[in-house]
Amino acid sequence: MTKHQEETVRAGDLDVGIIDSGDGVPLVLVHGGESDRTQFATLRARLGAGIRAISYDQRDSGITVNPPNPYTLAVLADDLVALLDAMGLQRAHLLGTSFGGAVAQHVALRHPARVASLVLVATTPSFAMGSEAIDELLNMSHEDRQKSAPGYFFTPEGQAEQRARPTRTLTRRDPEQSARRHDVARQHEVRDSLGEITAPTLIVHGTEDRLAPYDGAVLMERRMPNAELRSIEGGRHGIAVEFADTVAHWVREFLGVNGHG
Repeated sequence: MTKHQEETVRAGDLDVGIIDSGDGVPLVLVHGGESDRTQFATLRARLGAGIRAISYDQRDSGITVNPPNPYTLAVLADDLVALLDAMGLQRAHLLGTSFGGAVAQHVALRHPARVASLVLVATTPSFAMGSEAIDELLNMSHEDRQKSAPGYFFTPEGQAEQRARPTRTLTRRDPEQSARRHDVARQHEVRDSLGEITAPTLIVHGTEDRLAPYDGAVLMERRMPNAELRSIEGGRHGIAVEFADTVAHWVREFLGVNGHG
C-alpha cells in the first residue's frame, strides 16, 4: 500500500501540518496564497510512483500553529528549510504554485544548497506584475472570492468541470491571518535576482493567467540560467488542477522518474 500520512511536525518554532505520501524522490509541494496543504490532492494523485510528495501548511494556513506576528518571505523560506531539517532531508525538489512559487524562489535564493530543482507553476517573479487582478480578488470577502475564483483559475471548459465535480480552491482564514498573508505577498520582488537562481528549473504557465501574467514566466526563463518554460495555451491560474495530467507528466519527466505513474 502506498504511504499516505497526515500529521503535525515540529519544525523550528512551528507545529507544521503536512501530508506525506509516496516513496522516492522528495518533492515538496508549496501551496498558494489562499490555499493550504490540501491544495495538491488532484496533482498528487497523478504524480505516480517514484515520487515522495510532501505538502505542508505555511504560516496562517491549515493546521500549522504560529505566533500572531508579521513575517516576511525570507521567514517563509526559512520555515521550509526548517521542515526539511525536521524530516531529515538535506535536499529536495520544490514545486510551488502561485504564492508558493514565490516562496520557492526565496528558498532558492537564500538556501541554494538545499534545493535540488524548482518547478514553478503559475507564479511570478514580482507581485507588481499581476497586482491589479490580485488586489481585485484579495479585496473581496471570502464568500465573494469563492464565487469569483473559478473565472480566474479555470478555462470555461474547466469551470464546467468544476461545477460538475467541485474542488475547494480557497481556505478560510480570520482577518488577521489574511492581512498578514496579503502583506507578505505584496513584498515579493525578485526580478533583479533571477540570475542568482541557478537550480534546474521547470516553469509551467498558462498563457491566459491574469493573476500571474505570462510575461513573468517569459522573464523568469530569460533571466534564470537553467530554466525551461512549458506553456499551456489558454490556461489560467489553476493549471495544476485543470491540467493536472499534463503538469504531472512534465514534472515526472523533469525529475527523471521513469516508468508509469
